[in-house]
Amino acid sequence: MNIKVVRGNPTPEELAAALAVVRVRAAAAAAAPSGARTPRDAWSDPARIATTHVPHPGPATWPRTYWPS
Repeated sequence: MNIKVVRGNPTPEELAAALAVVRVRAAAAAAAPSGARTPRDAWSDPARIATTHVPHPGPATWPRTYWPS
């Protein structure tokens, strides 16, 4: 594995930390069974964004989607 620093001048500690993360991720990917689905990260879960109930379609729906009631 070859890694090249394109920009900046990292300290040896910063470079070691970045390489440790890359090695751990590579080891985890190699240990996972082939064809296995990876779990979704919590930050990408749409339920996290839509925390309130969306009103049902109707004549007064548009104002209720933007103004608290």
